[in-house]
Amino acid sequence: MKKEELKIYGLSYAHANSGSYILVLGQIKGNLKLPVIIKPHEAQVIALKLEKIESPKPLLQEVIYNITENLGVDLHQVLISHIIEGVFYCKLIFSSITEEFEINCSIGDGISLALTYACPIMCSKEVLSISGIYMGEDGEVTEEQEVENKADRDYKSVLSVDNLQKMLDKAIENEEYEIASQLRDRINELKNN
Repeated sequence: MKKEELKIYGLSYAHANSGSYILVLGQIKGNLKLPVIIKPHEAQVIALKLEKIESPKPLLQEVIYNITENLGVDLHQVLISHIIEGVFYCKLIFSSITEEFEINCSIGDGISLALTYACPIMCSKEVLSISGIYMGEDGEVTEEQEVENKADRDYKSVLSVDNLQKMLDKAIENEEYEIASQLRDRINELKNN
Protein backbone atom coordinates (compact mmCIF):
# COMPACT_ATOMS: atom_id res chain seq x y z
CA MET A 1 0.00 0.00 0.00
CA LYS A 2 1.39 3.39 -0.98
CA LYS A 3 1.04 5.94 1.77
CA GLU A 4 1.93 9.50 2.62
CA GLU A 5 2.56 11.32 5.89
CA LEU A 6 0.03 13.98 6.87
CA LYS A 7 0.05 16.79 9.40
CA ILE A 8 -2.74 18.60 11.23
CA TYR A 9 -3.75 21.92 9.67
CA GLY A 10 -6.74 22.85 11.79
CA LEU A 11 -9.62 21.90 14.03
CA SER A 12 -12.96 23.70 14.11
CA TYR A 13 -16.59 23.25 15.05
CA ALA A 14 -18.72 21.78 12.25
CA HIS A 15 -21.71 24.10 11.91
CA ALA A 16 -23.35 21.89 9.31
CA ASN A 17 -22.97 18.75 11.44
CA SER A 18 -24.09 19.91 14.88
CA GLY A 19 -22.11 18.49 17.79
CA SER A 20 -19.17 17.43 15.64
CA TYR A 21 -15.83 18.95 14.73
CA ILE A 22 -13.83 19.08 11.52
CA LEU A 23 -10.19 18.07 11.69
CA VAL A 24 -8.21 19.10 8.63
CA LEU A 25 -5.21 16.91 7.82
CA GLY A 26 -2.99 17.61 4.84
CA GLN A 27 0.10 16.72 2.91
CA ILE A 28 3.35 17.95 4.40
CA LYS A 29 4.51 18.99 0.92
CA GLY A 30 1.50 19.76 -1.22
CA ASN A 31 -1.94 21.34 -1.17
CA LEU A 32 -4.09 18.23 -0.80
CA LYS A 33 -6.14 18.36 2.42
CA LEU A 34 -8.26 15.68 4.07
CA PRO A 35 -11.20 17.04 6.10
CA VAL A 36 -12.46 14.56 8.70
CA ILE A 37 -15.49 14.81 10.99
CA ILE A 38 -14.72 13.74 14.55
CA LYS A 39 -16.62 13.51 17.84
CA PRO A 40 -16.48 16.33 20.44
CA HIS A 41 -14.51 14.27 22.98
CA GLU A 42 -11.89 13.35 20.36
CA ALA A 43 -11.67 17.02 19.32
CA GLN A 44 -11.17 18.08 22.93
CA VAL A 45 -8.27 15.65 23.43
CA ILE A 46 -6.66 16.70 20.13
CA ALA A 47 -7.02 20.39 21.05
CA LEU A 48 -5.40 19.79 24.45
CA LYS A 49 -2.51 17.96 22.78
CA LEU A 50 -2.05 20.63 20.08
CA GLU A 51 -2.03 23.43 22.66
CA LYS A 52 0.21 21.39 25.01
CA ILE A 53 -2.28 21.81 27.87
CA GLU A 54 -1.97 19.31 30.72
CA SER A 55 -5.22 17.74 31.89
CA PRO A 56 -5.71 17.65 35.66
CA LYS A 57 -6.48 13.93 35.38
CA PRO A 58 -4.66 11.54 33.05
CA LEU A 59 -6.38 11.17 29.69
CA LEU A 60 -7.12 7.70 28.36
CA GLN A 61 -4.46 8.24 25.68
CA GLU A 62 -1.86 8.88 28.39
CA VAL A 63 -2.96 5.77 30.28
CA ILE A 64 -2.56 3.72 27.08
CA TYR A 65 0.87 5.30 26.54
CA ASN A 66 1.99 4.37 30.08
CA ILE A 67 0.72 0.80 29.72
CA THR A 68 2.44 0.23 26.38
CA GLU A 69 5.66 1.85 27.56
CA ASN A 70 5.77 -0.48 30.57
CA LEU A 71 5.16 -3.46 28.27
CA GLY A 72 7.94 -2.40 25.88
CA VAL A 73 5.55 -1.58 23.03
CA ASP A 74 5.60 1.59 20.94
CA LEU A 75 3.07 3.12 18.59
CA HIS A 76 5.04 3.15 15.34
CA GLN A 77 2.45 4.99 13.21
CA VAL A 78 -1.23 5.77 12.80
CA LEU A 79 -2.54 4.73 9.39
CA ILE A 80 -5.72 5.96 7.73
CA SER A 81 -6.05 2.82 5.67
CA HIS A 82 -9.28 3.10 3.71
CA ILE A 83 -12.65 4.78 3.38
CA ILE A 84 -15.92 3.00 2.78
CA GLU A 85 -19.11 4.97 2.16
CA GLY A 86 -17.71 8.10 3.80
CA VAL A 87 -16.32 6.34 6.90
CA PHE A 88 -12.57 6.51 7.46
CA TYR A 89 -10.88 3.40 8.85
CA CYS A 90 -7.81 3.88 10.97
CA LYS A 91 -5.19 1.46 12.32
CA LEU A 92 -2.70 1.82 15.12
CA ILE A 93 0.52 0.08 14.15
CA PHE A 94 2.40 -0.98 17.26
CA SER A 95 5.83 -2.57 17.44
CA SER A 96 7.78 -4.34 20.11
CA ILE A 97 11.16 -6.02 20.06
CA THR A 98 9.68 -9.22 18.67
CA GLU A 99 6.65 -8.27 16.59
CA GLU A 100 4.49 -5.67 14.90
CA PHE A 101 0.71 -5.67 15.26
CA GLU A 102 -2.29 -3.53 14.31
CA ILE A 103 -5.36 -2.41 16.23
CA ASN A 104 -8.37 -0.71 14.60
CA CYS A 105 -9.70 2.52 16.08
CA SER A 106 -11.67 5.63 15.18
CA ILE A 107 -9.79 8.28 13.24
CA GLY A 108 -10.18 10.81 16.07
CA ASP A 109 -8.72 8.42 18.64
CA GLY A 110 -5.93 7.52 16.21
CA ILE A 111 -4.94 11.16 15.72
CA SER A 112 -5.02 11.86 19.47
CA LEU A 113 -2.79 8.81 20.07
CA ALA A 114 -0.42 9.95 17.31
CA LEU A 115 -0.06 13.26 19.15
CA THR A 116 0.47 11.45 22.48
CA TYR A 117 3.18 9.17 21.06
CA ALA A 118 4.61 11.82 18.69
CA CYS A 119 4.40 9.31 15.84
CA PRO A 120 3.58 9.96 12.17
CA ILE A 121 0.04 10.10 10.81
CA MET A 122 0.06 8.17 7.56
CA CYS A 123 -2.68 7.93 4.94
CA SER A 124 -3.06 5.61 2.00
CA LYS A 125 -2.73 7.32 -1.38
CA GLU A 126 -6.10 5.79 -2.32
CA VAL A 127 -7.89 7.57 0.53
CA LEU A 128 -6.21 10.84 -0.43
CA SER A 129 -7.22 10.40 -4.08
CA ILE A 130 -10.86 9.78 -3.11
CA SER A 131 -11.40 12.22 -0.24
CA GLY A 132 -8.66 14.83 -0.52
CA ILE A 133 -9.39 18.36 -1.69
CA TYR A 134 -6.95 20.96 -2.96
CA MET A 135 -6.64 24.19 -0.99
CA GLY A 136 -3.94 26.59 0.10
CA GLU A 137 -2.30 26.90 3.52
CA ASP A 138 -4.83 29.59 4.46
CA GLY A 139 -7.83 27.36 3.66
CA GLU A 140 -8.69 29.31 0.52
CA VAL A 141 -9.31 27.50 -2.76
CA THR A 142 -7.84 29.12 -5.87
CA GLU A 143 -9.56 28.86 -9.26
CA GLU A 144 -6.91 26.37 -10.40
CA GLN A 145 -7.48 24.24 -7.29
CA GLU A 146 -11.26 24.45 -7.79
CA VAL A 147 -10.82 23.01 -11.29
CA GLU A 148 -8.66 20.20 -9.85
CA ASN A 149 -11.25 19.46 -7.13
CA LYS A 150 -13.99 19.16 -9.76
CA ALA A 151 -11.84 17.11 -12.14
CA ASP A 152 -12.95 13.57 -12.81
CA ARG A 153 -10.86 11.53 -10.43
CA ASP A 154 -10.07 7.91 -11.09
CA TYR A 155 -12.58 6.46 -8.62
CA LYS A 156 -13.09 3.31 -10.69
CA SER A 157 -9.50 2.19 -10.27
CA VAL A 158 -9.80 2.63 -6.53
CA LEU A 159 -13.30 1.23 -6.10
CA SER A 160 -13.25 -1.56 -8.64
CA VAL A 161 -14.67 -4.94 -7.70
CA ASP A 162 -11.14 -6.39 -7.84
CA ASN A 163 -9.78 -3.80 -5.42
CA LEU A 164 -12.75 -4.23 -3.11
CA GLN A 165 -12.28 -8.01 -3.22
CA LYS A 166 -8.64 -7.59 -2.19
CA MET A 167 -9.75 -5.37 0.68
CA LEU A 168 -12.38 -7.98 1.63
CA ASP A 169 -9.77 -10.76 1.67
CA LYS A 170 -7.47 -8.62 3.83
CA ALA A 171 -10.32 -7.75 6.23
CA ILE A 172 -11.17 -11.44 6.65
CA GLU A 173 -7.49 -12.29 7.15
CA ASN A 174 -7.30 -9.61 9.88
CA GLU A 175 -10.59 -10.83 11.40
CA GLU A 176 -12.25 -7.46 10.70
CA TYR A 177 -15.64 -9.02 10.08
CA GLU A 178 -17.73 -5.85 10.28
CA ILE A 179 -15.61 -4.21 7.58
CA ALA A 180 -15.67 -7.45 5.57
CA SER A 181 -19.47 -7.48 5.70
CA GLN A 182 -19.66 -3.91 4.39
CA LEU A 183 -17.17 -4.69 1.64
CA ARG A 184 -19.10 -7.82 0.63
CA ASP A 185 -22.33 -5.78 0.42
CA ARG A 186 -20.62 -3.11 -1.70
CA ILE A 187 -19.15 -5.75 -4.06
CA ASN A 188 -22.58 -7.33 -4.52
CA GLU A 189 -24.08 -3.91 -5.17
CA LEU A 190 -21.48 -3.13 -7.85
CA LYS A 191 -21.91 -6.55 -9.49
CA ASN A 192 -25.69 -6.09 -9.68
CA ASN A 193 -25.45 -2.66 -11.36
